Amino acid sequence: MNDSKKNPDSNSITTKGLLKFLIPSLFGIIIFLVPIRDADNNFNILLGVITEYFIDLLSDFLPLVITLVIVVSTVFSVITYFFKPKFITASKILNSLFNTTLLWLIIRVIGMIAIIMTYFQTGLEVVYSEVTGGTMMGLLTTLIMWFLVASFLMPYLINFGIMEFTGTILRKVIKPLFTLPGRSAIDLLASWIGNVNVGVVLTREQYNRGFYTGREAVAIATNFSAVSLPFCLVIARLLEVDHVFPLLYLTIVITGIICAMIIPRIPPTSRIPDTFLVENHYTEKVPEHKSRFVWALEQGVNRAERSGSFKKQLKQGFEVFVDISFVLIPQVMAIGTIALILAEFTPLFTIISQPMVYVLEFLRIPEAEAVAPATITGFIDMFIPAVLAAGIEAEMTRFFIAALSLVQIIYLTEMATLIIISKMPANIWKLLIIFIERTIISMPIIAIIAHIIY
Repeated sequence: MNDSKKNPDSNSITTKGLLKFLIPSLFGIIIFLVPIRDADNNFNILLGVITEYFIDLLSDFLPLVITLVIVVSTVFSVITYFFKPKFITASKILNSLFNTTLLWLIIRVIGMIAIIMTYFQTGLEVVYSEVTGGTMMGLLTTLIMWFLVASFLMPYLINFGIMEFTGTILRKVIKPLFTLPGRSAIDLLASWIGNVNVGVVLTREQYNRGFYTGREAVAIATNFSAVSLPFCLVIARLLEVDHVFPLLYLTIVITGIICAMIIPRIPPTSRIPDTFLVENHYTEKVPEHKSRFVWALEQGVNRAERSGSFKKQLKQGFEVFVDISFVLIPQVMAIGTIALILAEFTPLFTIISQPMVYVLEFLRIPEAEAVAPATITGFIDMFIPAVLAAGIEAEMTRFFIAALSLVQIIYLTEMATLIIISKMPANIWKLLIIFIERTIISMPIIAIIAHIIY
């Protein structure tokens, strides 16, 4: 009897195991995936409400916290690189945080210089101005709170069986359409309803534990980490196309699905090896003698029974959070500030976007020359295209840029850097190529829909 309870191939599901699957999983779903109306009557999720509460509560202190995190990370990284102190190299977590390569060390140093200039409003104005370092400071104060809350709550979404259950149920749809596991649908929902970076972190954690291959992880992170619905509304309002928001969002969904069907099947994504980072015997295939639902339930309960104690969930959340704080944040500050300087204070993007003028003219998009830079600056940050296109008179063009910027999704100020510093097999050049592919695939689809609407 005891053996049958432990055997994932058995039909025996105990009440205790079922409750351990259902209660934490439902809690995770409610926190991450259930849309609600917040105090301002805006669309949100509980994770967002909790995060925004802490941001408001700690807003006066967060810039200092960000500055200290980046300074501490950089100083200890420099010490580790040159002196290799034993108390760092002998510690698994400290070594993972501060033992880095020369390139990433230089990037952290740049991030430290940028944050100090920004915090004290001194040095080079191009670094600390509101459109460069100031923008990054504001972004990071929000980002660190999102990750603080999400890191400690994410185990309830990934450790108690809901991904195994969903993966088995949805495999027949997700696998043939996107060549991906069914459980990747949870990654999409977590970012679609909540936050794109939460979706990436979710994918990263699943890859680190052997649930996704390298190809699957990169495909999911670059195609299923969709822009959240609340952010889509923000962009629509900025570009004054919110009165056609249902059509805009339908355009984003259609285009995103087509991109997700094509990109995993073409290089560079298709050439990434289908190998696991660590060995994991999990499978979504249903045995012949089982019904899909029963097998899905057994997989979910079996995972919940192996989830570990509450203390283990806290430890896992803490490790995810410190990794993001001390590794991601300094590098996002550096890369984001450099990228914004290039976008705001140099003609670089105007020059390299010239070929896009001809593409836009071919697609019959009005004001092609004025809006061309907005088609490529999304690689820096998803907000920049909307800022550049805000003054465009033609509503069709504003609609086009709103949809395109929200479909491109790969941007250096957050999401792309999070992928680069993870163990997923994707560097900046692969991500740039995938960004270009998404842009090329998306533009004609969005243009056709825009012409139908306008």
